[in-house]
Amino acid sequence: MKPFLLLLLSFGIVAAAPLVMAQSEHYSEGDHVEIGAFADYFRYADTNPIRNFIGVGGRAAFNIRPSIQIEGEMAYDFKRNFTNTFSNGVTTQFVNASFRTLHGFFGPKFQTGSGPFRAFVTGKVGFDNFSINTQNAPAGFVNTVGLTTGTTAFAVYPAGGVEAFAGPIGLRLEVGDDIFFVNGAHNNLRATIGPQFRF
Repeated sequence: MKPFLLLLLSFGIVAAAPLVMAQSEHYSEGDHVEIGAFADYFRYADTNPIRNFIGVGGRAAFNIRPSIQIEGEMAYDFKRNFTNTFSNGVTTQFVNASFRTLHGFFGPKFQTGSGPFRAFVTGKVGFDNFSINTQNAPAGFVNTVGLTTGTTAFAVYPAGGVEAFAGPIGLRLEVGDDIFFVNGAHNNLRATIGPQFRF
């Protein structure tokens, strides 16, 4: 399964290259490429009780048209969030988790033009990798990226969100359903927020 996923991702990147090179010449507002970083929230629903994981990620997108982009992203979740509700309020705590998730997705993003505020929807394919690792976050990430440890599952990610830009700098909020396939489909809420840069 792992060689198939790597082949699928490689094919997607190669197939996207001609699309990126064939960008329309009629728009030149400096809105051809976007890169961003984000905080990643993953609500792993296969456990009882449900577990919430927090991590970081990055993404890059290339315009085919002002309203269509091809985008790739990767996120690594290495902390677990515990939230408790008491009579005097809500407390939340983040702790390092030995259970780690690596998400990688690639696909189109459809947006409402290239203005300062826009809504978008996306549908991406890729993988979710689940592993147990007691290393610190950077070393654990490096060892997970090869997809040689843990369980790697085919996944799809339908999502939507909004972006707001002040010139080339913006903020993006996205919410979607991370659906991985291991003996059937498993739905998990996923949300990201972070800065976005366009040029």
